Amino acid sequence: MDILELRNENTGGILKLISNKPDFKGQFEDDSDTELTLAWNRGERQCVTIDGEKFNCPPNTIVSFMTNQAFSFEKPEDIVAWQFNRLFYCIVDHDKEVSCSGLLFYGSSDHPFIDLDEEEAKKINLLYQVFLEEFEDRDNLQEDMLRMLLKRLIIKTTRLYKKQRQLFDVASSELDIVREYNLMVEYHYHEWHQVQDYANKMNKSPKTLSNLFAKYNSKSPLKILHERIVLEAKRMLIYTQKSIKEIAYDLGFEEVPSFNRLFKKIVDTTPSDFRKTINAS
Repeated sequence: MDILELRNENTGGILKLISNKPDFKGQFEDDSDTELTLAWNRGERQCVTIDGEKFNCPPNTIVSFMTNQAFSFEKPEDIVAWQFNRLFYCIVDHDKEVSCSGLLFYGSSDHPFIDLDEEEAKKINLLYQVFLEEFEDRDNLQEDMLRMLLKRLIIKTTRLYKKQRQLFDVASSELDIVREYNLMVEYHYHEWHQVQDYANKMNKSPKTLSNLFAKYNSKSPLKILHERIVLEAKRMLIYTQKSIKEIAYDLGFEEVPSFNRLFKKIVDTTPSDFRKTINAS
């Protein structure tokens, strides 16, 4: 099997189930709304490259990827992946059902790696087999059934992520604030560069947000925001031909020196030197 796909021509909804695909990867597409991805490594330990950075991916690990995120696996043929767009299932609109926005897909400060023990791997495999069966049943209930299965997969993966990160110890109301902040950063990092901007929208003080993040995460709200801005800058430096000035403008900076200072603070090199290093490698 390579790709099984359900595509609703009326709504634009897309769901893909991918396996045994030697060229499977995700690409950065500027100004494009691509699919969210859950990728399961069913094989041996391998390397996954995410936005130009290499990570270790152990056996039976699920990794989540945002839209437009560039990624590639050392052994893509060992990967089973689910890809869907917001027109098939919008996790923001259905956040109360799955509670994953700002954790699995829009947690700007992290790349979620979810480890599966033997029992959980069996459960995911059973769910995978049901997906395969439903892709074969082409009737008027197929899309609803596949959407329900996808929702189940997201909930199960989110629960495992919360458990492994000990987020069940955080009150649900506090975790909701964390998720809301991460999601707002994802939507507004191009224009809002101060934690105060987000705190105002959330009716919280910056100090309240900082204290809450310190309770469950070592990174501060400001660092999360800065890292998300710089992540997008790195993507554009690697995958586009835009000038430093154009990139700075796209990311909401009126002055290039301000953008350069932030980039160097996070990456420890200037944007131009970063691009030279990438081009030379």
